[in-house]
Amino acid sequence: MPRQGHTDMVAFDAPLSRCRWSGSKEGRVLQTYRAMDPPKVGLRARHASAYALLLRYPPVPLQLSAMPATAVPSTAHIPATMRAWVCNHYGGTDVLALEMRPCPIPGPRDVLIRVLAASVSSADVRIRTQNLPRGFGLMGRLAFGLARPRQPVLGTDVAGLVEAVGRDVQGFQPGDAVLGVAGVAMGCHAEYCVLPASRPLVHKPARMSFTAAASLPFGGMTALHFWSKAQVRAGEKVLVIGASGAVGSAMVQLAQHRGAQVTGVCSTGNVALVRSLGAHAVIDYTEQDFTQIDQRWDVIADTVGASSFAVCLPRLNEYGRYMSVAGSLMEVLARPRATRRSIGGPAAERAQDLQLLMELAQAGALRPVIDCTYPFSELPAAHAYVETGRKRGAVVVTMP
Repeated sequence: MPRQGHTDMVAFDAPLSRCRWSGSKEGRVLQTYRAMDPPKVGLRARHASAYALLLRYPPVPLQLSAMPATAVPSTAHIPATMRAWVCNHYGGTDVLALEMRPCPIPGPRDVLIRVLAASVSSADVRIRTQNLPRGFGLMGRLAFGLARPRQPVLGTDVAGLVEAVGRDVQGFQPGDAVLGVAGVAMGCHAEYCVLPASRPLVHKPARMSFTAAASLPFGGMTALHFWSKAQVRAGEKVLVIGASGAVGSAMVQLAQHRGAQVTGVCSTGNVALVRSLGAHAVIDYTEQDFTQIDQRWDVIADTVGASSFAVCLPRLNEYGRYMSVAGSLMEVLARPRATRRSIGGPAAERAQDLQLLMELAQAGALRPVIDCTYPFSELPAAHAYVETGRKRGAVVVTMP
């Protein structure tokens, strides 16, 4: 006989398939319970006899409203609306508008984050303008929306505080400081955003600011992905084109951490920065063309789409790899030339990579490079600056 207050762990002795109570009072109530979702009424009993026991011993309270505290996120403290920058059309920064939108409600496997900092990356600009690498125009429209963005709230990376969690979420609770990657789902340029717990989402290191955290994922995860695909080894010679950008600055640091000999390519004003990131040599492209230098590399990483596999081929050693981080469709599909090959395509977004980034940053192997920050209210200005193509590292918008 079940004891008082233990209705969610009732014993059982007969499965549903053996029940013969369809015309009885117990049977009618059984049908009612079968129509319910047991987790939502606080019952874990799976078999008919458990329900029968509840009926046959009236002193036992059903406790239909008794639920674990984290089963369903409380919406009492979640605001009904929020401010969000929306992009309802493709075009210049004038298509961005600050609007009030319904605040998202997390589902069973979601985490609601109060945004404190978010990056504005070249990906945001490319989606807004649809100025995509050659060959990706139609695919971009199909992916993001033919006439207008299917997801009008841009923003791929977020740092903030957990506001609420769904009933099936483990490892996160309200108040946790976190860093997450929404990726192509976007939605981070708002006061609140929802991320599935299965997305890259990690706890922010206590000693790292929200601004610094938000600056790392876009460039860092891209760099990790491509260096892993290229299987860069200690002692190899690596050339990074666009070494001062968000992706390039991370590539320089992570390649140096792997023990590679790094040469960076950048403009005059960024030479000192690239050297400080660990580059063994720096080429100022305003004074020198790396394709005309009598030198070869094991890996050439083009982070800005300034070159091509064909152009770089003479500068690659045997078994050399050309990495087309922001190249055309032709570069992504380029066939190997003897022992040399081209590597392209979108970067993977994995939780373990984001966690590794945090560990590397804490260890001092990866330092955040932030060009500037903008208040959330000035997000279009951040877009305009990123669109110039002259930023150093990341650009971040912050909440007041």
